[in-house]
Amino acid sequence: MDFNSKLYLVPTPIGNLEDITLRAIRVLKEVDVILAEDTRTSGKLLKHFEISTQMYSHHMHNEHRTVDHIVERIKNGETFALISDAGTPAISDPGFLLTRACIESGIAVDCLPGATAFVPALVNSGFPNDKFVFEGFLPIKKGRQTRLEFLSEETRTIIFYESPHKLLKTLGQFESYFGAQREVSISREISKLYEETKRGTIEEVKDYYTKHSPKGEIVIVLKGKSKQ
Repeated sequence: MDFNSKLYLVPTPIGNLEDITLRAIRVLKEVDVILAEDTRTSGKLLKHFEISTQMYSHHMHNEHRTVDHIVERIKNGETFALISDAGTPAISDPGFLLTRACIESGIAVDCLPGATAFVPALVNSGFPNDKFVFEGFLPIKKGRQTRLEFLSEETRTIIFYESPHKLLKTLGQFESYFGAQREVSISREISKLYEETKRGTIEEVKDYYTKHSPKGEIVIVLKGKSKQ
């Protein structure tokens, strides 16, 4: 194995292109191959920063088939970078399987710091953030109610990802499991032109988005259950 070869996990901007780091740009220019969730989306980013590195598709539908091949190529001396459409790879995006396989094969893995949607949403909520729970996307059907029932007793701040067309349904379920008066903060389009954070009770925020159709990527930050 070439011990100079490794896997880089490189965060990409979640909105404003200026959010990418100088180190990320350098790494993406220097590696042999970039693995991208959607090569069309990432192609625009690479073109903007004049990065001409060879790019291959690596997403949730093919990662199980490609991981072994990628690991072998890295072991034979190539250096790879993994990026997602936006944010840090493996946070509700592909990346876990490849990272685990590289570690198990003794390959060095280097995760660069950078953009992640839930961090600014958490800090911007004003809720306690010394301890929190990151749930990502809730199960779509099986296990969803069980998970919500379990979380109804959680006293730490809870973070969810949600799509705009499911937001109202999810807030309705939150009313049932957490109570209409539980405080919540909804951040959408973080780091983009129409960035918005709406805070209030679940009931108030649900009413707002009933009248204002939500758009864009959404992070829900829910205040934990009172310990009293």
